[in-house]
Amino acid sequence: MASFTDKKLSEVYKDILHTDNSNTGIDSNIKQIKCGDGDTSALYLSDRNLKAQPSTDSTTNSVICDADGNALLTVDSTNDLVKAGIGQHTVNTQYAYFGIGCDMQQGLLADTHYGIPFFGMAQKVEGWMVDFGTGTDPDTSFTTANTLSQKGSQLAGLLWYVPDNITIDAVYSTEGADQATGDTTRMHLYSYTFNSGSTSALADGTLLAHNSDVTNAGSEQVYLSTWTVDSANVAGGKVICAFFRNDSVNSDYTTNITVKYHLR
Repeated sequence: MASFTDKKLSEVYKDILHTDNSNTGIDSNIKQIKCGDGDTSALYLSDRNLKAQPSTDSTTNSVICDADGNALLTVDSTNDLVKAGIGQHTVNTQYAYFGIGCDMQQGLLADTHYGIPFFGMAQKVEGWMVDFGTGTDPDTSFTTANTLSQKGSQLAGLLWYVPDNITIDAVYSTEGADQATGDTTRMHLYSYTFNSGSTSALADGTLLAHNSDVTNAGSEQVYLSTWTVDSANVAGGKVICAFFRNDSVNSDYTTNITVKYHLR
């Protein structure tokens, strides 16, 4: 208490922290920490637990730093996130992948959206190619049938089932052509309502993310795209699909998509 030396209580009481506990000190009942004039802090304390609850949310509710002042753990109560590490990544950050090799893309039609297998699950029986339309964006629904490109066995390999609510943080893709002349390519990420056991398999399609069109010059280069996230939050119980479209058929493409997300 060196800072209180030679000072009267009336000069320092506002800087003294305490709890309202009838002069019985800290016990098992958690109490808010206050200063001498009754102003409250964000800290609550007992002999069993510690709680931090601010009067107003902020992106730096609680921060733990190293000796150099770098944040190692940050509680963001504005966005209900906890971040960790020098890069300050959300602590439950995860990754999901879609992908396909060029040898499995033979026979694709121009200006048509095709589903990309989840986690590289190329469907080899009767072809994996599932057609989601020829519009600017993929179709927002899909009906299964006992015909080529509509079978359940083909659709199942495209689906990422999401059991819990998630938030998509970023999407990246790489692509490479197998011929000297390339095409203009386009990719999308969609969520759907999944109707298990029904021929109306997918409904309520929502655009989650897309990349800008890539003018692919052919097999001598590989392209990286950082996508635009259009709708980040996905409710648990939905399925997510990725799609590829090229404006002509000069090349077949090896494509990899990485989805960075966290649970919410």
